[in-house]
Amino acid sequence: MTLTLATVYAPIGFLSGLTGVLFKEFAFTLAVAVLISGMVALTLSPVMSAWMAPEKGRESAMTRRVNHLFDATRRRYRRLLDGLLANNGPVLFTAVFFALLAAPFFLLSQKELAPTEDQGEINVAITAPPEASLAYTERYMTDVVDAMESLPGSGLMWQMVMANFGFGGMKFDDFDERELSTQEMLPMAFGALSEVTGLTAFPVLPSPLPSAGRFDMEFVVLSSDSAAQMLPYADRLMDRARETGIFLFVDTDLRIDLPQGRFLVDRERVADLDMDLAEVSRQLGAFLSANYVNRFDLDGTAYRVIPMIERSGRPDPDALLDIKLRTPGGDMVPLSALARLDETVAPRVLAKFQQKNAFRIRGGLIPGRTKEEGLQAMESLAAELLPPHYAIDYAGESRQLRQEGSTLLGVLGISLAFVFMALAVQFNSFRDPLVVLLGSAPLALSSALLFTYLDLTTINTYTQIGFITLVGLISKNAILIVEFARQLQAEGLAKLEAIKGAAETRLRPVLMTAGATVMGHMPLVFVTGPGAEARNSIGIVLVAGMLLGTLFTLFVLPSIYCLLAAERHKESEAVDPAVAAAT
Repeated sequence: MTLTLATVYAPIGFLSGLTGVLFKEFAFTLAVAVLISGMVALTLSPVMSAWMAPEKGRESAMTRRVNHLFDATRRRYRRLLDGLLANNGPVLFTAVFFALLAAPFFLLSQKELAPTEDQGEINVAITAPPEASLAYTERYMTDVVDAMESLPGSGLMWQMVMANFGFGGMKFDDFDERELSTQEMLPMAFGALSEVTGLTAFPVLPSPLPSAGRFDMEFVVLSSDSAAQMLPYADRLMDRARETGIFLFVDTDLRIDLPQGRFLVDRERVADLDMDLAEVSRQLGAFLSANYVNRFDLDGTAYRVIPMIERSGRPDPDALLDIKLRTPGGDMVPLSALARLDETVAPRVLAKFQQKNAFRIRGGLIPGRTKEEGLQAMESLAAELLPPHYAIDYAGESRQLRQEGSTLLGVLGISLAFVFMALAVQFNSFRDPLVVLLGSAPLALSSALLFTYLDLTTINTYTQIGFITLVGLISKNAILIVEFARQLQAEGLAKLEAIKGAAETRLRPVLMTAGATVMGHMPLVFVTGPGAEARNSIGIVLVAGMLLGTLFTLFVLPSIYCLLAAERHKESEAVDPAVAAAT
C-alpha cells in the first residue's frame, strides 16, 4: 500500500511548465514522506505498541464500547453484503452507471486554471488617448486614485504611468479588518472607474498563479490581413462578447486612432526655387529631429546645441507649415509654400503574434464566472464571426489554461498505469490489480466530480491534485480487502466466501483509514480567509471522494472481485495431490 501511494505522486514531480514548478516539491515530498512512514510502520510501530499496549491485553471501558460498536457494524455489514452478492447483476449495473457519470460530471463542471483568491488588492489597467503626453496622463491619474480610494478598506495605491498607458493597484486592509472581499468590490471598482474622464481604466484582480498576462481573458486572433481589415471583426467580437453577460468589460489592443500627418512636397515648386528635396529635409531636420548641431563650453563644461521649435508649436501639425526655409537666393519662404499637410489615422501598434498580424481581445469576468467560461464564449463567437483564413490563439493566463489546464488529467492516467504495474508486481497477477482499481478509483472519482458538478468547487489545478491523491488513498482500502481475500483463498476458501470474509475482517481498518483521511482534510473544507479557495478545492475533492468512494468500495468491490478474480482455491486443490504423491 505504501508503494502504491508513493507511485501515485511520483509522476507529478516530472511535469514541465507552470504545473511542474508549482508541484514538483509537493510530489517528491509526499512520496518520500509516504516511504518513510511505511518504514516507521514496519520498524518503530511494533516497538511502540509493545511499550504502550495494555499489559495482558486488558481493555478499558471506552475500548470495549468502541469494539462493541465495530462488532455490531461488522455484523450489519455482513448481512448487507450477503444480500448484495446474491444479486450481483444490479450491483454491477449501478456501479457502471455511476462510474460513467464521471464523464458528464467532468464536462459540465466549471473549469479554471486556479480559483480566484482574495489577495487584498485590485489592480487597474489604464489606457490614455494616443496623443496623450506624460503630463496629461499624470493629471488624470489623480482621478483614478480618487475613484479607487472611494472603495471601503482602501489603503496604499501604487502606480506606474507612461505617456499613453499605465498600471497600478490599490492595497486594501487585511481580510479580517474589512467586510467585503476584493471579488465583491470588483464591480464597485468598475463603476467608480467608469466615471473617470480622460482615461480608460479597468479593474483587474491579481492572478492567483504566476502569469505573463494581466487580464482574466486574453484571446488572440491571427490573420494576414491588415489592421484596417481586421478592425471590423474586432468590433463585432467585442460587441457580441458584451452581450453574453459573462464579462465585466471587454477591450482590444487594435485601435486605429493614432493621428498621423504627412507633408506632401510639391517637387515642381521646390525646383522653381532652385532647391532640392535633400535641402528641404536638412532644414526641417534642424528644427524637428532633436539632433545636436554643435557644442559650446560654459565654465569648462561642454554642452550640446539642439535647435528645436517651441514646445507650444510642436503638438499642432498645422503650425509646422509656418516654418521658414531659406532659399539659395537668401529669401525665407514658409513650408506651406512648398508642401501641404495630409492628415490621417493609423493603428497605435502593429501587433504581431506567431509572426502574423494579430489583435487581442482582453476581458474581465463578472465575479462568479470562470475563465474557462470566458474562453469558451470567445471561441464560440470566433467560430461564428471570423472568416476561415483567420486563426485563434491565446496569451497570458488564457494560454496557460489551454496548454496546462488538463495536464494533470494526463498525469492521473499515468499514475493509474503506474499503480497497476506496481500492484501487478506485488500480487504477481494482472487480475487482482484490475479488481483493486475498478472497484475503487472510478467510483471515487465520480463521487468527487459530483461536487464539482454541483458548483461547490471548480475543476482546477488544485482539484486535479486532489483527484490524484484520492486515487492513491482509495486504492489502499481496496488493497486491504483484495490481499486478505487472496490469503483466504490460499487457505482453501471458495472465492465468494473469501471475499465475504476479507471484506468483513477488513471493515474496521478500512473505516479507520477513511475516517482518519476525512477528519484530517475536513479543516480544508471549512477554512476561510485569504487562500481559502485553493484549500477548499483540495478538501472538497478528498473528503467527498473518500466518504462516497469508501462506501462504494465496501459494497461494489466484492461484486467485482467475484466477477474478475481467479479461483485460487481450485488451483491449490489441483496442486495438493501432486505434492502428496511426490512426498
